[in-house]
Amino acid sequence: MTEKATARAHPIQGLVKYHGMRDPELRLPYHDSISLCTAPTATTTTVEWQPDASEDVYVIGDEEVDGRAAERIDMVVEHVRELAGVDAAVRLESENSFPSNIGFGSSSSGFAAAALALTEAAGLDLTLPDISTVARRGSSSAARSVTGAYSRLDAGLNDEDCRSHRLDVGVGDDGFDPEEDLRIVAAHVPAYKETEEAHREAAASHMMQARTAHVQDQLVEMTDALREGDFDRICGTAEHDSLSLTATTMTGPAGWVYWQPETIAVFNAVRELREEGVPVYFSTDTGASVYVNTLAGHAEEVEERIAEIGIDTDIWEVGGPAHLLDENEALF
Repeated sequence: MTEKATARAHPIQGLVKYHGMRDPELRLPYHDSISLCTAPTATTTTVEWQPDASEDVYVIGDEEVDGRAAERIDMVVEHVRELAGVDAAVRLESENSFPSNIGFGSSSSGFAAAALALTEAAGLDLTLPDISTVARRGSSSAARSVTGAYSRLDAGLNDEDCRSHRLDVGVGDDGFDPEEDLRIVAAHVPAYKETEEAHREAAASHMMQARTAHVQDQLVEMTDALREGDFDRICGTAEHDSLSLTATTMTGPAGWVYWQPETIAVFNAVRELREEGVPVYFSTDTGASVYVNTLAGHAEEVEERIAEIGIDTDIWEVGGPAHLLDENEALF
């Protein structure tokens, strides 16, 4: 056991998103999902097993974590203890390079980095798909953040089946490389959201059964589009799936609407740009913020149009898998 390790992981943008959990404790989704990781956005996490300490300590962004957030970290920590036969207390410190809880996947990168650091510090020799099953206990999306780039989380009832793997992508006939040429203009719409509540709402929607059936076609379409390196099919499918996902959440018992006026303004700007011939599509997860997907050569033009409506933006690209850092980059 090395006792201490630091890891970094990138958050995800859902392309074919999952909604609702078959098992909320093990965070087993009802169906498969596909995402891409966004860089340079990242979570950096340092963990240390401390045999002489009396209790676990979790710190995120210089603030000690308690309540439900701590319970979710406990699920990951306890699973690693079971796998490694470790009974020591642990100190975990984490920081994000991007805003949390506004729809940009901070829980995905957070639990991915935590799972990699915890398993490394515990001396476990695991593959990234193995580690994805550890991260999944904190957030299903974190499983895909572990394997990175374009990844698929398979649904299942156990860790052998419900794990993430990286997808192969191809270069299109027009030369588009999904891993090199995609750019994401991130439109920040600060509006707090609660992902767990979104999953409960979706599962209770009268549209959930229809979405679960429809998403199978979305998965087939996205997988083929990635293999063919087809920008319009990849990003067009992600845009359509965003609308399907949100319709399911908004028709739950509480009628929860998480889009804001700024969200709709970004959608309108994207559609106007597309009518002008710019290759661009929008995508959202469970939150008000928007991923605007375009080609590298159009990113600045798209960013300028979004800025005109008074919304803060960043330009991101596709990121790789979770990875370990050296001791000089540790948080403590």
